[in-house]
Amino acid sequence: MNIRYRLILMNFLEFFVWGSWLISIGAYMFNVLHFQGWQVGSIFGTMGIASIFTPALFGIVADRWINAEKVFGICHIIGAILLLCASRVTDYSGLYLLMLLNSFVFMPTIGLNNTVSYIILEKKGFNIIKDFPPIRVWGTIGFICAMWMVDLCGWNKSPFQFYISAGAGLLLGIYAFMMPACPPVKSKEKKSLVSSLGLDAFVLFRQKKMLIFFIFALLLGAALQITNTFGSTFLDDFKNTYPDAFGVKHSNLLISISQISETLFILTIPFFLRKFGIKQVMLISIFAWVLRFGLFGIGNPGSGLYLLILSMIIYGMAFDFFNISGSLFVEKEADIKIRASAQGLFMLMTNGIGAFLGNYISGRVVDHFTVNGVKDWQSIWFSFAAYALVLGILFPLAFRYKHDPKAMERVAH
Repeated sequence: MNIRYRLILMNFLEFFVWGSWLISIGAYMFNVLHFQGWQVGSIFGTMGIASIFTPALFGIVADRWINAEKVFGICHIIGAILLLCASRVTDYSGLYLLMLLNSFVFMPTIGLNNTVSYIILEKKGFNIIKDFPPIRVWGTIGFICAMWMVDLCGWNKSPFQFYISAGAGLLLGIYAFMMPACPPVKSKEKKSLVSSLGLDAFVLFRQKKMLIFFIFALLLGAALQITNTFGSTFLDDFKNTYPDAFGVKHSNLLISISQISETLFILTIPFFLRKFGIKQVMLISIFAWVLRFGLFGIGNPGSGLYLLILSMIIYGMAFDFFNISGSLFVEKEADIKIRASAQGLFMLMTNGIGAFLGNYISGRVVDHFTVNGVKDWQSIWFSFAAYALVLGILFPLAFRYKHDPKAMERVAH
């Protein structure tokens, strides 16, 4: 099979695994298991806790000892087993533990998916900036397909969503061992203890531009999962006001417009990075988050449906211009010997510390604006929009980076 198609299938399954439950598990926990906001937020926060430790750890393993594709496959097989166990648990403590363990092995696969793709494309002589986004877009398509399957089959509020994810994860785990080898980069240089442990990726903090970049990656990472955590529950709360609305009956399908938008904006990343550079692209992403949350605050599934749709469209720009562009920027700035560790570090800041703080605080915000079981969603969404607005004001003042249109081309070499 052509290497592009093999990578497309890998990216498709990677995000199919995630899309099977990420958007719908919030409604399942709120409406079926009757968890409180802080409990739902804390379970989503397990991804943040895991991302603080395991992406960097598994990145080190892939950089130093074991082929990246093998680490990737093992993680998915273990994750599939844990999700099967999670499907049978209904208490908070039990589900929290299983989702935490699942996060420990799943979150590293996002960075490893990128690393394996980059290494294989590089070996085959492809231009990563040009050729990776059209491959990565199939990951988003996989995410959408999983969401649609769960929604149309009526599994939004059912533990069966875990079975779908586990099946795809097991398949991907086996498939990963069939990918071209991505061995650690061997070096004849004598390594220090820090280098041997893979901690040399942290030398990126010595560069002022990278330190500031990672700080804002952490702060913006706090916003990444908020709408995934509460979006489905938000739409479900309109069931009394708009009982027959499409967005209420098929919340996953409405939210999937966000992922469809991702597929389009991913394809624009090479142009925007070359034309404007990482600073402007990140700034666009931050203000897109302001609009994302703000439109949620004034929209509804009835007369305000167009506002929600517009918010879904904007999400593609908000997510991709930060997450994918940031990964490519880190790939350009990091030495080849620490690229997997560097991707793990990026994951640590965004989906790790940032996501953990974002999920914990957002859960408290939801509970704060909940009175007698009724959530004041407008105040909730406007609070998140205000947070993103502050980041948008501070970022261009702090991150001083001169764009070199030719520099991003070096990612391919």
